[in-house]
Amino acid sequence: MASNRPAQPSPFAPNETHTFGYDKDEESWEEWNPTADSLAPVRGRHRTGKQRGGGLARSSTVLGVGVIAAVGGGGIASAAPGKAPVSISLPDLSSVTASAKALLSDGGSSTAKGSSTPLTTAGLTSSETAHGVTDAGEALRDRIMQQAKSQQNRADTASQQAAQSAAAKKAVETATKQQKEAEQKALDAAKAKAEKERLAELAKSYTLPTSSYTLTSRFGEAGALWSSGYHTGLDFAAPTGTLIKAIHSATVTQAGWAGSYGYRTILTLDDGTELWFCHQSSISVSVGQKVATGDVIGRVGATGNVTGPHLHLEVHPNGDPTAIDPMAWLHSKGLNP
Repeated sequence: MASNRPAQPSPFAPNETHTFGYDKDEESWEEWNPTADSLAPVRGRHRTGKQRGGGLARSSTVLGVGVIAAVGGGGIASAAPGKAPVSISLPDLSSVTASAKALLSDGGSSTAKGSSTPLTTAGLTSSETAHGVTDAGEALRDRIMQQAKSQQNRADTASQQAAQSAAAKKAVETATKQQKEAEQKALDAAKAKAEKERLAELAKSYTLPTSSYTLTSRFGEAGALWSSGYHTGLDFAAPTGTLIKAIHSATVTQAGWAGSYGYRTILTLDDGTELWFCHQSSISVSVGQKVATGDVIGRVGATGNVTGPHLHLEVHPNGDPTAIDPMAWLHSKGLNP
């Protein structure tokens, strides 16, 4: 049978520290560069040449084993001349072997048979571990529930705060409104008091036109008895001969017969307002005469277009032919017929 070509002698021999490669101190050694021809097996029976001087074979397989042996022994490998050796260390295989044997001897029965020990505790916090939590999935669920509860609590708190703010705002608005109403009421009362005092003072210079009377027809009443179609004055029914007095100081601008008004006296005030006193039985003043408040100007009668004795009073602002309500005018002067 054919045999492999004998391996060439090793150009170097390993030293005591398992250093291999080019040694600059051994200049006689040659650098070995393996080729395809040198590594190709010889046809026939394989033979391995005996290594000289304990060196490594040039076969790549044997070389690899030698490198592993050198590194496993904690040696230093030198890859190329002129570069510093690199220290390579590997873990202690004995510990790995022991762990593997322990795992194989157990046979994986503890986890396969539903052990109470959780598969993992990844994700557990130190606080959860301290409280006896051992299942990461259960812990995650608890965290999610706590987060949801916290969010709900925050939402409830926000809702309560909003309701409280709305109630406080409404209370402030109500209090403000009540305060304004009270202030307005006090202001109105003050104005009313002031107006009352003014009218009371003003009434001292005015008086009602007669006494012992009864108010009958009022201003604006409709009927065929009046030529205008409605009543233009205020009627004070009283017995014939009852005194008629000047309401305010004025000037007599007319005194005499006035058709349907019977005997009439007109007093013109300083502001131009005309006061008409109609249906008199007699007149006591003359045109151009000055009269004061309360002076007698005539007597109640039933002359003109009447159904009985009474004083018909009309008020014409600024001499306007159209009359206004005498009752309102009397009230503005502090008088209450």
